[in-house]
Amino acid sequence: QVQLVESGGGLVQAGGSLRLSCAGSGTTLRLAVMGWYRQAPGKQRELVARISRLGSTSYADSVKGRFTISRDNIKKTIFLQMNNLKPEDTAIYYCNNVGYDSHWPWGQGTQVTVSS
Repeated sequence: QVQLVESGGGLVQAGGSLRLSCAGSGTTLRLAVMGWYRQAPGKQRELVARISRLGSTSYADSVKGRFTISRDNIKKTIFLQMNNLKPEDTAIYYCNNVGYDSHWPWGQGTQVTVSS
């Protein structure tokens, strides 16, 4: 069973940057399409970025041009570089697989708070 641990969140002012990391256990992660999801208070969890095993990426329109997802398959780690952060990016950020029949158990997430 894959275990996921997210880190790197924090409090930043609008326009600032953060780099999130997601460390996973198990070899399955290396083969999976992985994604960063976020959940804001009172809203459903949404997928904001995904990356294939070989590095192809796609982004939600709301973060395109500001966020960059990457991965290190040897270290089984997924990254999310977030630049030009906006207050509406405030949420708990999670990583997980994309497109599997079911998600792996969700980690605790990492809180990102952007002040205006």
